[in-house]
Amino acid sequence: MSDLLIRGGHVLTMDDQAREHGAADIRVSGGVITEVGQGLSPEGAEVIAAEGCLVTPGLVNTHHHMFQSLTRAVPAGQDALLFGWLQTLYPIWARMTPQDIRLSATLACTELALSGCTMSSDHLYLFPNGAKLEDSIEGAGEVGIRFLATRGAMSIGESDGGLPPDSLVEDEASILADCERLVDGFHDAGPDAMVQVGIAPCSPFSVSRELMRDAALLAREKGVRLHTHLAENAEDIAYSQENFGCRPGQYAQDLGWVGDDVWHAHCVKLDGDEIDLFARTKTGVAHCPCSNCRLGSGIAPVRTLVDAGVPVGLGVDGSASNDAGNLVDEARQALLMARVRNGADAMSAREALRIATRGGAEVLGRGDHLGQIAPGFRADLALWDMTAIEAAGNWDRAALLLAGPRRVRDLFVEGRSVVREGQMVAVDVNALAAKAAEATVRLARRD
Repeated sequence: MSDLLIRGGHVLTMDDQAREHGAADIRVSGGVITEVGQGLSPEGAEVIAAEGCLVTPGLVNTHHHMFQSLTRAVPAGQDALLFGWLQTLYPIWARMTPQDIRLSATLACTELALSGCTMSSDHLYLFPNGAKLEDSIEGAGEVGIRFLATRGAMSIGESDGGLPPDSLVEDEASILADCERLVDGFHDAGPDAMVQVGIAPCSPFSVSRELMRDAALLAREKGVRLHTHLAENAEDIAYSQENFGCRPGQYAQDLGWVGDDVWHAHCVKLDGDEIDLFARTKTGVAHCPCSNCRLGSGIAPVRTLVDAGVPVGLGVDGSASNDAGNLVDEARQALLMARVRNGADAMSAREALRIATRGGAEVLGRGDHLGQIAPGFRADLALWDMTAIEAAGNWDRAALLLAGPRRVRDLFVEGRSVVREGQMVAVDVNALAAKAAEATVRLARRD
């Protein structure tokens, strides 16, 4: 791998001092940032001209359901709340094939990469028609971004009082055995890891207490991360109180689902005691503002979470409840919703971008190596063209989320080019879109 020299960009480092460098250079060697400064030598390096660009750490997506990328804007689910939306879409997802799972992961990761994302988690919790987690791992691998594949699961079907249809649930012993197989076969714990595996029962309303507890025990034994949905909306809270006799935070604590190796998606309805619990235990939150708005779930208390010391990152959630997978748009939405809830001074554009970069890396357990532009950190970098029409008239290059492009100009992961001059390097976007259109037509058929 040749060295890189990214020359002359406005560098937003996200380091501990929150430094910004105007017209600075970044030198990369062996996938690692080695120098940040002005006038660095180009000797032995490929030079990337970044004059007029904002350079940020790559954005990090902490919650996604990539399989949903083939079921955007399904008419019957467009105006439903969470539980009704799920019940509408479960039968469609049950028709998906392993090829659909792989295709949807490639589609989702491509869309994310074009929006500046260099690492994404994925929560795959259903495995219809022989699908496996490695189908999504292979699909993501075609794009070239880092991938945290979480092995989700549902074990309580409608006949046992759960939400999903019985055809989509699995035996709990088989779920745990497959989790162990996947961790042993695919998880890379190294600082340069491109693929990692986590354990992620879908939600408290689709798995048993026993599976939640046993999943936590297995994850700790294997040294991998835990993920699920929690406190997503009022229905979620009511289900927990009726079925478990407590709020979601207490349920999570009782079963070992708090700690710095755990992150929960949404957390829209956490109360003060639950926020304090998450802060004390450094339990992470994946904030998904677009999906929360689309499903009418509410506005998560992000200002309170951050001020309390809870690790917070951003997630686009599934494209069936967001209709997009653009992480820079998600960051802008997080900024706007924080202001709607708490006032115009509640969150700055820089802070929202920090949550989307360094915050996400910390939530996914990669904060020691990702999320900053500083010597020793991995070279995951996004270059944003601030001379483009979207930024015309902008007085502050670092205020990308207020006035700037929504697609990245160049994207590097581990120092390797993933997007160059706005175009995917390894993926034929037109051919990918055509394949997705064919799959969508087939999934819409009921025969």
